[in-house]
Amino acid sequence: MARYAARLQKRIDRIPKPVMDELVSHSWPGNIRELQNFIERSVILTRGDTLCPPLAKLCQEAQFESFEPPTTLRDTERELICRTLRETNGIIDGPRGAAARLGVKRTTLYSRMEKLGISRAKTEAT
Repeated sequence: MARYAARLQKRIDRIPKPVMDELVSHSWPGNIRELQNFIERSVILTRGDTLCPPLAKLCQEAQFESFEPPTTLRDTERELICRTLRETNGIIDGPRGAAARLGVKRTTLYSRMEKLGISRAKTEAT
């Protein structure tokens, strides 16, 4: 965390115990690189001096692993975006919005939604 905070010129000096517990208990199937990417993304999303990672994303990944995937990558992306929009009640921006949960910029999410024909209100194909 300190390495990424220094690189991004942020002052983050605390990791709450529940966050650390969740990080330690996660399986990290991608090993150290997955953990490093998650920490870097967390530092980027954190405002203030306490690390605030998108823990919901970890839970979604665990649920996604047990989920029977649709037949194509496009269907998988559509399903993940729709599910996240339902979970956030259509909120896209902000620390608890769908974009933060998915680990993408708001504009990227809007672009993917348009490309996939996903309506923000209904979170179904338009």
